[in-house]
Amino acid sequence: MAQMTGAKMVVQALKDQGVDVVFGYPGGAVLPIYDEIFQQNGIRHILVRHEQGAVHAAEGYARSTGKVGVALVTSGPGATNAVTGLTDALMDSIPIVVFTGQVPTFMIGSDAFQEADTVGITRPCTKHNWLVKETDALAHTIHEAFHVARSGRPGPVLVDIPKDVQFATGAYTTPRQMKSHYQPAVKGAIEGITDLVAAMEKAKKPVFYTGGGVINSGPAASQLLRELVEATGFPITSTLMGLGAYPASGDKWLGMLGMHGLYEANMAMHDCDLMINIGARFDDRITGRIDAFSPKSKKAHIDIDPSSINKVIQTDIPIVGDVGHVLEDILKVWKARGRKTDKEALASWWARIDGWRKVDCLSYTPSEKTIKPQYALERLEALTRDRTDRFICTEVGQHQMWAAQFMGFEEPNHWMTSGGLGTMGYGFPASIGVQLAHPEALVINVAGEASWLMNMQEMGTAVQYRLPVKQFILNNERLGMVRQWQELLHGERYSSSWSEALPDFVKLAEAFGAKGILCTDPADLDDAILEMLTHDGPVIFDCLVEKHENCFPMIPSGKAHNEMLLGAAETQGVIDAKGSVLV
Repeated sequence: MAQMTGAKMVVQALKDQGVDVVFGYPGGAVLPIYDEIFQQNGIRHILVRHEQGAVHAAEGYARSTGKVGVALVTSGPGATNAVTGLTDALMDSIPIVVFTGQVPTFMIGSDAFQEADTVGITRPCTKHNWLVKETDALAHTIHEAFHVARSGRPGPVLVDIPKDVQFATGAYTTPRQMKSHYQPAVKGAIEGITDLVAAMEKAKKPVFYTGGGVINSGPAASQLLRELVEATGFPITSTLMGLGAYPASGDKWLGMLGMHGLYEANMAMHDCDLMINIGARFDDRITGRIDAFSPKSKKAHIDIDPSSINKVIQTDIPIVGDVGHVLEDILKVWKARGRKTDKEALASWWARIDGWRKVDCLSYTPSEKTIKPQYALERLEALTRDRTDRFICTEVGQHQMWAAQFMGFEEPNHWMTSGGLGTMGYGFPASIGVQLAHPEALVINVAGEASWLMNMQEMGTAVQYRLPVKQFILNNERLGMVRQWQELLHGERYSSSWSEALPDFVKLAEAFGAKGILCTDPADLDDAILEMLTHDGPVIFDCLVEKHENCFPMIPSGKAHNEMLLGAAETQGVIDAKGSVLV
């Protein structure tokens, strides 16, 4: 075994794990590692402006590539600033490894300068974490960290490295020498798969409900899902995190499910007799009222995480395994049994779904004077949909839901958003990570002005590294989703839901050395978007939109899927008070 310092081990282990980009911010407790990074050329370090930005950038890199993202921060506040990103990655099952510096081992527990109990603080928000006190154990721990991050249900891990361990010399362990006890099962039980196929053969009103687990399983899983959908003719819907696993242009696509999902998707979920959950976790934004969730259906759940089974919704057919492996076996068994479905019942089911589609739940009242946020995203979609290299990130709020509703995704790994944690400030640094992973691609962050300001300092990162990320800000001068809930649920008492001191975003862009574009007139929108798209550097696009537009459809908290608020569709008289289609 080669002898080297702990700091050199970190860099060597990253190279052996195939890492090409690290997002970080230096400090005293990680200077030995930064010194080693300086002395090599194989790994590119990206200096962010805040540690939260480093972790979100690593998330964007990981989500858009399927590889493990890496962040490096110092001890104390460096580590605590990373907590939001770690929790975000845990909720959305994003594989990242975060390295934190720590005070020397002999000072741990003495309240030393920039000391924090990093392992204790991050235990609830990581898949696993380690405090490495011996240099001989460091390389093995790093390789184990990458294995844990990417295996099973992916997620964030953290390696805390005291400064004296970085200086000391030890024996380097290669990835081939690393043995791990963590070996999650990937093959689903054939009994459960056979039970599911039998249920599919008899189902009269089936629906596939897919989540981020399909994308996390890799491109093969998305391809197998598409094959299964086309072969069976079953309708398919998806969570926010699963968009792109099945193409939005596909004729079996019902659109997104859940609180701001499409009418036809939510009604199909409520009325189906077989609900097949593939790689989703039944989170509350999807289920609505638990006791009224898909009340008439037999429920199947495919998930690689055993703890997700029966955690929220009781399942009739549980299958623990990797989505890709399970889908492959489902197709094999279904084909071997004769490719059977109840075609007559399925045709009737589709006729009912087509009736729900007529509601046009995304309809809104256009304006010639004010840019409606829905219109802004319709035009952004129309002007970029032919770009196969288009990646969309979002911040969190109304704009996020509108982006999910109005922008179509044909492939996995092209949609980056904060789902479970709902982290304002996620999208901008995530777009930086995506752009670094795909230098020639078109990367757009759809933002609200309030979310975007939370990590606006990363504009310095974009400019420094000449990253042509486009920040498409739907500026309603409000905390849009907060304001919407206050209007609908809190008697229009708008408590602290807007700022009266917003910056001039064009001047802000110019102050950073980037391009700023302001658009206020619907007639000018296309030309302004094209100007943004053709500019070869970073852009802040300030799109002033209708201030009090609400995002519909909407399932109020605690309501069932068939109790949606539909906005313009209701006022147009196409449904009655019970949600029945009148057209």
